[in-house]
Amino acid sequence: MSQFLYMSGYAAYVWPSIGLTLALLVFNILWARQLTRDAQAEARRRIASEDAS
Repeated sequence: MSQFLYMSGYAAYVWPSIGLTLALLVFNILWARQLTRDAQAEARRRIASEDAS
């Protein structure tokens, strides 16, 4: 197990890369969800203003 974690001496490059990739994936998912919620709210506001006219 320790040999796997050591990555033949490349652990200092591999693990930060994996961590950065995972962090960016999580950020991308959260950002996309927020943009979707914002777009849905804007669409609801537009529909409500059209119904009021």
